Amino acid sequence: MSAPAVGRPAGAAAVGVLARRNPTVKLGLLFVVSLVLVFILDPVTPAVLYVLALIAVAASTRIAPRALALLHLPFAAFGLGVFLVNALSRPGEVLWSAGPLRITVEGLSVGASLALRTLVIGVLAIGFIASTDGVRLMHSLHQQARLGPRVTYAVLAGYRMLQEMPREWQTIRQAHAVRAPLRPDGTLPRGATALARASFALLVISVRKGERMAQSLESRGLGLSPRTTWRPVRLSAADWLMAAGVLAVLGAVLLVSAMLGHLEGIDALFG
Repeated sequence: MSAPAVGRPAGAAAVGVLARRNPTVKLGLLFVVSLVLVFILDPVTPAVLYVLALIAVAASTRIAPRALALLHLPFAAFGLGVFLVNALSRPGEVLWSAGPLRITVEGLSVGASLALRTLVIGVLAIGFIASTDGVRLMHSLHQQARLGPRVTYAVLAGYRMLQEMPREWQTIRQAHAVRAPLRPDGTLPRGATALARASFALLVISVRKGERMAQSLESRGLGLSPRTTWRPVRLSAADWLMAAGVLAVLGAVLLVSAMLGHLEGIDALFG
């Protein structure tokens, strides 16, 4: 049975065009775009990149619009905080003031840029997680990124344990319910004591399971080489075309932004 993809319930398969692309290539592109965004501090360029990234992720992953909006919430909340901090604390030309509070033009510009940068990285991370199977990712990193087998299979083992934790938690709570009286509404006790007992039991089970898994991996020659892969992850021409397309779009946006006079670099922080 194939493993469920990262960030999805067990049994849910990755769908969409992006799911068929090589995980290492997708991870590399995410890193490159994030690195480039570090040096961009105008609001226009990341805004354009965000719109393009949002369209690409929505079209290639088949994520429902409502789900995509909900997944944005953590990034939007963080971006809003960054925007407010910069708008209210960065020195510059005062646009509005009221007592100790003041908003500057520079603060709005840099804050909007940092907030939009957060959204760009966030939507790309959502697309990566929604389209990438965890086991396939580790196999790809082992083959294409030359990640050592000890790290690869250790992470896979930990990933499997994380997948099973919700089921283990439910089993523990049901076992405790056999001995503990139910609440008047018929539900399980949810007080601090009941949750602490269940959490401690889950911790003990996880530690024991991790120890057995480590012994099993060592007994099977973890780290010995050479090793074979049952289902190798290939690099295809479509993967290289995707990488070239993403980099070309990124370069084109930066070039047009620079020609129109919008592009600003890290020096905007000290301007």
